[in-house]
Amino acid sequence: MATYLQWRRFVFFDKELVKEPQGNDGAAPGAAPASGPAASKFLCLPPGITVCDSGRGSLVFGDMEGQIWFLPRSLQLTGFQAYKLRVTHLYQLKQHNILASVGEDEEGINPLICPQVKIWNLEKRDGGNPLCTRIFPAIPGTEPTVVSCLTVHENLNFMAIGFTDGSVTLNKGDITRDRHSKTQILHKGNYPVTGLAFRQAGKTTHLFVVTTENVQSYIVSGKDYPRVELDTHGCGLRCSALSDPSQDLQFIVAGDECVYLYQPDERGPCFAFEGHKLITHWFRGYLVIVSRDRKVSPKSEFTSRDSQSSDKQILNIYDLCNKFIAYSAVFEDVVDVLAEWGSLYVLTRDGRVHALQEKDTQTKLEMLFKKNLFEMAINLAKSQHLDSDGLAQIFMQYGDHLYSKGNHDGAVQQYIRTIGKLEPSYVIRKFLDAQRIHNLTAYLQTLHRQSLANADHTTLLLNCYTKLKDSSKLEEFIKTKSESEVHFDVETAIKVLRQAGYYSHALYLAENHAHHEWYLKIQLEDIKNYQEALRYIGKLPFEQAESNMKRYGKILMHHIPEQTTQLLKGLCTDYRPSLEGRGDREAPGCRANSEEFIPIFANNPRELKAFLEHMSEVQPDSPQGIYDTLLELRLQNWAHEEDPQVKEKLHAEAISLLKSGRFCDVFDKALVLCQMHDFQDGVLYLYEQGKLFQQIMHYHMQHEQYRQVVAVCERHGEQEPSLWEQALSYFARKEEDCKEYVAAVLKHIESKNLMPPLLVVQTLAHNSTATLSVIRDYLVQKLQKQSQQIAQDELRVRRYREETTRIRQEIQELKASPKIFQKTKCSICNSALELPSVHFLCGHSFHQHCFESYSESDADCPTCLPENRKVMDMIRAQEQKRDLHDQFQHQLKCSNDSFSVIADYFGRGVFNKLTLLTDPPTARLTASPEAGLQRDLLMHARRGT
Repeated sequence: MATYLQWRRFVFFDKELVKEPQGNDGAAPGAAPASGPAASKFLCLPPGITVCDSGRGSLVFGDMEGQIWFLPRSLQLTGFQAYKLRVTHLYQLKQHNILASVGEDEEGINPLICPQVKIWNLEKRDGGNPLCTRIFPAIPGTEPTVVSCLTVHENLNFMAIGFTDGSVTLNKGDITRDRHSKTQILHKGNYPVTGLAFRQAGKTTHLFVVTTENVQSYIVSGKDYPRVELDTHGCGLRCSALSDPSQDLQFIVAGDECVYLYQPDERGPCFAFEGHKLITHWFRGYLVIVSRDRKVSPKSEFTSRDSQSSDKQILNIYDLCNKFIAYSAVFEDVVDVLAEWGSLYVLTRDGRVHALQEKDTQTKLEMLFKKNLFEMAINLAKSQHLDSDGLAQIFMQYGDHLYSKGNHDGAVQQYIRTIGKLEPSYVIRKFLDAQRIHNLTAYLQTLHRQSLANADHTTLLLNCYTKLKDSSKLEEFIKTKSESEVHFDVETAIKVLRQAGYYSHALYLAENHAHHEWYLKIQLEDIKNYQEALRYIGKLPFEQAESNMKRYGKILMHHIPEQTTQLLKGLCTDYRPSLEGRGDREAPGCRANSEEFIPIFANNPRELKAFLEHMSEVQPDSPQGIYDTLLELRLQNWAHEEDPQVKEKLHAEAISLLKSGRFCDVFDKALVLCQMHDFQDGVLYLYEQGKLFQQIMHYHMQHEQYRQVVAVCERHGEQEPSLWEQALSYFARKEEDCKEYVAAVLKHIESKNLMPPLLVVQTLAHNSTATLSVIRDYLVQKLQKQSQQIAQDELRVRRYREETTRIRQEIQELKASPKIFQKTKCSICNSALELPSVHFLCGHSFHQHCFESYSESDADCPTCLPENRKVMDMIRAQEQKRDLHDQFQHQLKCSNDSFSVIADYFGRGVFNKLTLLTDPPTARLTASPEAGLQRDLLMHARRGT
């Protein structure tokens, strides 16, 4: 039970008298009066008002004359005659423009037995008045009684009427029509019914019934109407109301000692508001009670209301949620309190209407701020559904107030409630200045829990932990169960912990959140635990293990070379993370590019050799750089080795590597390495593999190895004949006695006709030791061969001349003498010739049908055509090759006998203009006699008939 004596009082409503409007200007009730001569006077209601209600934009009144009055927002009062005698009860529905009324309508008859219920449809008119859709007697039986209260359900399917004899009637069905409505007695009792209210919860409809002595509820949406006795305390007329959803639609009963709240099945909280209650209403979350201090029995409400009309009455507006009195004022003779247009209207017996306009939320909050009532302001803001930004502003002001009073613990709790709205630096700066590390830590912890912290906040919080030496809090902060529970920037936390010397904590974060680079940095640079760092790399996935070995491989190789080499061997062949027995060990592994790890072994040649030899054996398709480096390493070892046996072994290893066939594409690099280390056998091998016979020759010449020079010529002279010329020039420059070698070279030159004799003589003329006897045999043999060649050439020329003369004579005979065809057989079928036949000048004859079957052209002899075609093809080929100047120049330059090349081209007719029969007539007319002769020689077998 809460007593209102402890509740603070505020003036959250503005009070003023409602004034009459100046014309129909639509001024709202409660608006400020106009100034000057046009100021209106106060609004005055008609006398004799007996009952009031509000809804659908109007205040509704009923009077002693039977009229119902409507006061809309424009304050233009209108009315109509509803009853002949008086109006006793009104109920205006909020969701429908339907008005239910109870009044007396029959004159000359006892009014106790003839009250009438009328249902008005305010949207329809009947002769200028609202349409009355239904009339029925309020009292179902013949026993005389008086209607005490009336309520209607918003769905228009239920209407309840209470009577002073303790009975309640329930109209079920469409209340606007007689046909669809059924009236029955729901409740009978011994005490007057003082209040009724419907409550809808889902599909269940409850009816609260309160009398002067008890409170009960019925379920009217069913058939049996089950009843629940809620309390044995009642209230007077108009002292009950139904709250809104903010109070869970509880039924409020205002007794003289307490105010009780009820659910349909039980009693709720109660409040000790003293005073005799006259009127109770619920308005927008407020409980409105009109009471007077002098206590009077509730039963006197039915008999002595007029005797109390001169008493002073107190109107209190209670905020039950926030436990304060929002407004309190004294009025005289309150008729009723109505709620409409967002305001409260208090009607007094003198006909005046007082408007109570609620102040806006910001004004109310400012009033609370001035009194430093921040907790109450927060509760008020929440109940008024103020947005989060507005609440954060209140929390900030409350925190500032507590901070200024020195209550840092309380202040930080309010600042924590502003997280997400207030800039964190505002709070952090306050507690940094005040050196309140504990409070700052609490704020920063909450900031991280809400995932609103940035890297600077994480740094600051960790620094607070380290300054406080609070390892337990630090571990609790960093050791979260899952990644989703991490509320800070992990990398920033690792940096701060590392800087503060909390290496174990930093390692925990780095390992659990896969910050491999930071883990390795701390292990290698701070703790110097190289074994653990290498083990950690071995557990990483392939890509990360590869990148970290490239980054930290040199450090690890310097301190633990053997273990590092083993890891690199695995990384470059068939890498699988060492998951301590977990994972699929049969899954295909990955391998890195071994060439990229060679720089790691810069100062570890022994490990480098082991690594390279392992890669070349296990992985023959290793990158070329592996073999290049291995060759260089073996050559270095060979060059610096002094033990003959070991040197011989290293020599064999180097030669074996060169002969492995891995240096075909990088011949130059291998050659340079061998030359740098003066590895002669390797150099000669590479020269030979690269077909660099000139270099092999020069190598032996430089070392004056005469026999090897000749051997090279004999071995490779066929592929490169110029070697013999170079050998001859080399021996010719030597002043030593080299007759044996010169003779051998000359013998080969003479046999292959590699040099003109004159050039040989000129070459050997530079050697003072070379006498004529050295080349005598060469010259004699050369002269003999040339003499034989001259004789053969003369014989061939004579034969060609004779042949040419014979052909010319034959051509001339063909031109000048008739040709006699004496053949008697066909040249194709060898049968006797029969007419018609075909004859050619070449001497061949054919049957016409044989000729037509085998000939390709009418102008060519089928027998001679193949040979003639070869001749024509040769002529055309010579014609095409006549313009091949580049080829001619190249052959002329490279040939040892330039004259033979020229003669060959001359013989092909390259230097002549050959004219064929297919040339234009102009070309034939201008052709030289020599060209004509060539044509006649080639085409003498053309067809002639």
